[in-house]
This record gives sequence, structure tokens and C-alpha cells, in this order.
Amino acid sequence: MKNRSLSFWLFLTPTLVALALVVFIPMLEGLFYSFTDWDGLSFTKMVGFQNYITLLHDKAFVNAFWFTVAFVIVTVIALNVIGLGLALLVTQKFKGSSFLRTVFFMPNMIGGLILGFIWQFIFTQGFSALGSALHAGWLENWLTTENTGFWGLVIVTVWQMSGYIMIIYIAYLQNIPQEIIEAAEIDGASAWQRFTKITFPMIAPAFTVCMFLTLSNGFKIYDQNLSLTGGGPYNSTQMLAMDIVNTAYNSSNFSLAEAKAMIFFIIVAAISLIQVFYNRKREVDL
Repeated sequence: MKNRSLSFWLFLTPTLVALALVVFIPMLEGLFYSFTDWDGLSFTKMVGFQNYITLLHDKAFVNAFWFTVAFVIVTVIALNVIGLGLALLVTQKFKGSSFLRTVFFMPNMIGGLILGFIWQFIFTQGFSALGSALHAGWLENWLTTENTGFWGLVIVTVWQMSGYIMIIYIAYLQNIPQEIIEAAEIDGASAWQRFTKITFPMIAPAFTVCMFLTLSNGFKIYDQNLSLTGGGPYNSTQMLAMDIVNTAYNSSNFSLAEAKAMIFFIIVAAISLIQVFYNRKREVDL
């Protein structure tokens, strides 16, 4: 037992060291710098909670926060509904289901920056041309307003991640014993009853995983925001991650950016942990 314990820690130590160097130590340093007047190179004094007080009155940060919250709510719902729908579709027995799995997953292989620039062209050129041809004004001038910028980001994110969420749901759907589904069908259960009473309760762990991934990813999105809208017009589509980066590198206020990053971390961690705890509890109830 002692040898097994020693070998366990020997294998685990490199990972723990790397995690400490890359995550824990930089996070503690960032927490320290958030209480100083750090300019990215050095600091002259401790300022206490001044940076945290300042960010509460920072209109750009507050607007970015609420914009991000709205974005997360919409994308979490859309990604889980579409991802589960695609998973249910491709797990049916028909020719071409494997091909569709590949097609639906492929957008996830494209980098966020490249994806943003591709969709920027589609929105600004493709939609405008289509709108002019169909005399549909709502298709024109996309990404020029906060509303179209918001929905543009939602469309790009959902298009990119739906296939990834689909794969997770597929893994759990394929573990459902077909005997149970067939028995329910013989007993006269409708397709909706089989889904709500058998399928969904048995894939509840997948829902917990997908909720966590979509929540955390929604809050952390930066590259699509940068390449698609750049936060414009007038920072109206700027999300939290972009606001933090701009505060640090455009305004050269690194200490305030660190304070924003700490609040950002607390918000994302709290929401994610509450979600996981609640969904785990619901799994037992189901």
C-alpha cells in the first residue's frame, strides 16, 4: 500500500507543480497586484480596495457584465437544446448518421479568431446582399448595432459549439439500455413520454457536464468577440474578458484589470459551482 501511495504521488507531482506554476501562483500574484497601483512593470504603493471600488463605478465594466450575462443565458439554452437535438438525430438508425456527426462537429475544429472573421464577412457582405435581393431590411447592416452584434455573437458561438455538446450527449445516449426503451414502447409510451421519463433522466449527468461547459465558456469568450465585433459599436458589444484586456493593455491600468479579473473569477466560479451542485442534486431526484 505504501509503494502504491508513493507511486501515485510520484506520477501526480509533475501535474501539481505545473498547475501551481501556471494557475495558482499567477492567480495569487494577480490578487496581490489588485491591491496596488501596478502599471505592468512595478508598483509604488498599496491602494487597498480602491481598485475594487473604482470598478463598481466603471460604466464599461458594468455594461460588459450585463451584456455577458445576457449572452450566457441565451447561448446556454440554445447550445443545450440544439446539441441534444442533434444528438437525438444522429443516434437514430439511418444511413448517413456518421457523416452528419462529422459535419456537425467540424465547426468546433475552427479557431475562434478565424471563425469570427469568416462570420464577419458573412454578416456584413452575405447578409447585406441577401437583404438587398429580398428587400429585407433586417438582414442589412449587421454588426453595426448592439442588437445585431449580440445576435451575431450568439449565432457564431452556437454554430461552433453545438457539435461539441452533441458529442457529449451522444456518449450518454448510447449507454441507455435499448431494452428499457423497447419495453416502454411496447407498453404504449409515446415518443415524448419515453424521452421525458426514460431518456432525459438517464442522461442527466451529461446535462450537468454540458451546462458547466457552456456556462464557463460563455463567460470566458474573447476571440470571437475580438474578431467579430471588436466590442463595437462604441463598446456596446464588449464582453467581460475583452473589457479586462482593454483595461490592461489599452488603458495601461493593470492593477484595475487585475481587480476586474478577480471579480470575474469569483463570479464564474460561484455560478459554475452552484450549477454543478444543483444539477447533481437534480440527478438524484430524477
